[in-house]
Order: sequence, then C-alpha cells, then structure tokens
Amino acid sequence: MRTTARTDKKSRSGNWKPLKILALGLVIAAVIKELRLPQEERTWHGALGGFVPYDFRMPTMDKVKHTFWDPEGSIIVDRVFGVGWTINIGAVVAKVRSLAG
Repeated sequence: MRTTARTDKKSRSGNWKPLKILALGLVIAAVIKELRLPQEERTWHGALGGFVPYDFRMPTMDKVKHTFWDPEGSIIVDRVFGVGWTINIGAVVAKVRSLAG
C-alpha cells in the first residue's frame, strides 16, 4: 500500500486525539471548579483532585522567566498558564552541565 504525506500526517495526528480530549476535559473541569465557588473565593489557580495543577491568572514576565529558566528548580514544573506541567529549561541545562563535567 502506498502512503502519501497526507495519510501519514492524518495517522500521526490521530494518535494525539485522546490527549487533546483529555486536556480539554481538564480545562473544563478546572473552570467549573472555580465557577462553583462564590465569586469572592475564586482564585483561578489550584489543583484538580489534589494532583493536576491549573492556573488561569494572567502570567507576569517574572513568573514566565522563573518557570522556564530556574536552574535551581525542578525539571517538571506547573504551567505558567493553563492546566498541567511544563519543562523548566534552566533546570535541564543545569543538569546536563553537571553531568558533563
């Protein structure tokens, strides 16, 4: 069977569909969690099930820098905006440097 770039792209993108649905579900769950609180108690950040972090506050430049470039921090950190985690590039670079020499 001959494959084309279009069919290859379609089959690869299909593998991500369950993750996209899960991510959308987590965003919806976080928003619903906040909207169920009285307006004065809404913080727009927290954790779903005590595990999955979310933060819908407008990020500051300092927060963005600290999240993505903190050589002293963890490699996996809470996202600056949204639901889930991200990679702290500063910690990755620091780890590679320490292993290299």
